[in-house]
Amino acid sequence: MQASAQQAKRSGQGGLRRNGMLHLFLLPSVILLIVYSYIPMAGIVIAFQNYKTYKGIGGSEWVGLEHFRTMFMDERIVQIIENTLVIALSKMAAGWVAPLIFALLLNEVRILLLKRAVQTLVYLPHFLSWVILGGILTDMLSEHGIVNAAMRALGLPSVFFLGSGGWFRFTLVVSDIWKEFGFGTIIYLAALAGVNPALYEAAEIDGASRLRQTFHVTLPSIIKVGVVIGTLSLGNVLNAGFDQVFNMINPIVAGKGEIIDTYVYKVGLLQGAFSFATAVGLFKSVVSLVLIALTYRLAYKYANYRIF
Repeated sequence: MQASAQQAKRSGQGGLRRNGMLHLFLLPSVILLIVYSYIPMAGIVIAFQNYKTYKGIGGSEWVGLEHFRTMFMDERIVQIIENTLVIALSKMAAGWVAPLIFALLLNEVRILLLKRAVQTLVYLPHFLSWVILGGILTDMLSEHGIVNAAMRALGLPSVFFLGSGGWFRFTLVVSDIWKEFGFGTIIYLAALAGVNPALYEAAEIDGASRLRQTFHVTLPSIIKVGVVIGTLSLGNVLNAGFDQVFNMINPIVAGKGEIIDTYVYKVGLLQGAFSFATAVGLFKSVVSLVLIALTYRLAYKYANYRIF
């Protein structure tokens, strides 16, 4: 056993020497990660303090779990967590199904030029900022916007998309899917490209239609990719999309549209309650960490997916 351990150690040292240049290329990214992600984590101590900017972290009074008790006693927090879960879960479900269906449909297109053109068009919104899209959608979905104008022209009643809580959530989900499903489609198309063509030939010989081939060949072949995407997305169950909500929310729909991230922004930066906002953010981060660990475990168990 000792000889085996020594052999493994020598093998690891040899691999480090062989890949030394690759590790050197990785060094700048590691340094940036430490400087901008890990060192600032020391600031979470203010969640347990009555932090005052003029006193600093060292001079502020320690209050223990007082801010966490205040958080769980605040009725708004319950509503905000509910909003976050409803919006995030809706996005996750629709964001899992929409790319899969579109990838299956696009995979049936036999004209290569058309297929690539459509794939490029649906992928382009992924690169647009929510600052830009928020302004465009606010204008298009307003009372006098192009969408309501078209609905009135068809004899349909106008819809206050950004002024009704239910419609606002629906708008968030649909606009997020429109922006991001092109990226998910690429992942599924890559998985579809790896399906063995002999399986389709065998199914066709057996008399299977294209629909049956989809259900009995295509879907079983890419189901592991779908499981990985679905399980890993669970780690974002408390991330409902700060950029999108921040650029589209208004006071009328705040009761149904306020999420944890926008609440932390308003309480922490606008109202100056840094300690309370940090406590809320820390609570969210701890829950997200647990969910991420759980989802990686599920991905490994059901799809044999692992990073290390």
